[in-house]
Amino acid sequence: MKVFSKEQIYEGDKLTIERQQISSTDLMERAGSQIFNWMHLRMQGAQVPIHIFCGIGNNGGDGLVLARHLILDGYNVNTYIINCSDKRSKDFLVNYDRIKNVTKKWPVLLSCQEDFPEIDPNDIIVDAVFGIGLNRPIDDWVKRLFVHFKSSKAFILSVDIPSGLFPDKPVTDKDAVVWAGFTLSFASPKLVFFLPETAKYTVQWDVLNIGLDQEFLLNTETDIELIGKHEVLPNYMPRDTFSHKGMFGHTLVIGGSYGKIGAVTLASKSALSVGAGLVTSYVPKCGYIPLQTSLPEAMVITDSSEDIITSINFDITANSIAFGVGIGTDTKTGNAFKQFLKKNTAPLVIDADGLNLLAKNKDLLKLLPKSVSVLTPHPKELERLIGSWTDDFDKLNKVKAFSKEHNVVVVIKGAHTISVMGDKLFINTTGNPGLATAGSGDVLTGIIAGLIAQGYNALVAAIFGVYLHGKSADIAIEDYSYQSLNASYISDYLGQAFLDLFKPPEQPNEQAEDQSKTE
Repeated sequence: MKVFSKEQIYEGDKLTIERQQISSTDLMERAGSQIFNWMHLRMQGAQVPIHIFCGIGNNGGDGLVLARHLILDGYNVNTYIINCSDKRSKDFLVNYDRIKNVTKKWPVLLSCQEDFPEIDPNDIIVDAVFGIGLNRPIDDWVKRLFVHFKSSKAFILSVDIPSGLFPDKPVTDKDAVVWAGFTLSFASPKLVFFLPETAKYTVQWDVLNIGLDQEFLLNTETDIELIGKHEVLPNYMPRDTFSHKGMFGHTLVIGGSYGKIGAVTLASKSALSVGAGLVTSYVPKCGYIPLQTSLPEAMVITDSSEDIITSINFDITANSIAFGVGIGTDTKTGNAFKQFLKKNTAPLVIDADGLNLLAKNKDLLKLLPKSVSVLTPHPKELERLIGSWTDDFDKLNKVKAFSKEHNVVVVIKGAHTISVMGDKLFINTTGNPGLATAGSGDVLTGIIAGLIAQGYNALVAAIFGVYLHGKSADIAIEDYSYQSLNASYISDYLGQAFLDLFKPPEQPNEQAEDQSKTE
């Protein structure tokens, strides 16, 4: 799914109005009507008090359209106008007149704290105060209103974006943003729904189709893409009946040190489980017996040292190499890494202490194979590579600059893992808190390396690998829960993650079907 920028959304609105020969008021009617349809499908006429707070711009106009439809359908509606400026948008004024024509209970004008209505925890608040066009700090009394929303403990539904949240800037005052339980976003979700510092302002979200121009939606290139099943499925490489293991590549996993051989085992197992034809593990001598006994499918090469990697010499042809899991940062290991990079041309996936070794000697970054290297840092490892950041937007800008400078894919691990290549961001939608466990990053490293070995390019392998990693965990928690999900289970469930790619979508219930026919 494309994630459109604020500017692109405005352009889409403009083109829709021109090409479909409708007015901006008509487009607003569509938007408000779709919110009504969404609510009506779920409420079915329930007489829960609904408090709709409308700004005086187009977001407020959407709220007025919604209020009118709810009133006409017999819902218990209270409508308020947030009088924060003397300026009103044209379409707001049109819909302000329209709502006055359907009810004697006109919208209440709010302009100070004394005006705030009482809201019961069982009520519903609809936040239609500010949309994506907010470009200034909000007034103090409006901020107090938002605090009033939160303290009421009522369910909050935001229109397009939680008011006070900027689509392209960080939050500087958490009390100046609505904390929504659900957000109904037009055309596409917003980037801020997926960033650590701003995702908390909406618990859930959904995208409403308001009939924007199809040519615009299909042909407009975006710098951000949301990755789900439909996005990864076209990249899947099916297997021929007469295929053999030599056709699916050879992954070499280099890592491990005394007490950390498990990391290599996890990475090697996941490379096999994701479909690599052959996997060889390169470890210190202390890892030989553990690997040969716990993972008989993998081959093993050992370093001359008992406890750490001190030199990297092998006579196999690897189609991908995973480096760094459990390897440590000993000086001898760092020197071995440097010598290895000088002669290596195979695609690389670098994780854990491999990243820390790069951070300690950033000249090594120049030796990474261009366009075929994938770096998979967790937040602290990322900070060592790119330096500290002031906010999530600053972090993304620094990662994009780093990716462009070194021509590498960077996988920013987190609740919504983001794969970055140049200016492009690919936001993953699978995964859950069960992945916050030792070894899950080692599994991801092996998955990506295993996909590269099969012929997936580095960026696709990162995007697809992150998706499968998260999907495996999503399936596994049905059996193990968040708390009991071990990293090895993720590899065990990769097969089910692959099978899930080809499951047909669930059929909507009859009630939903009936509703869709009337829209």
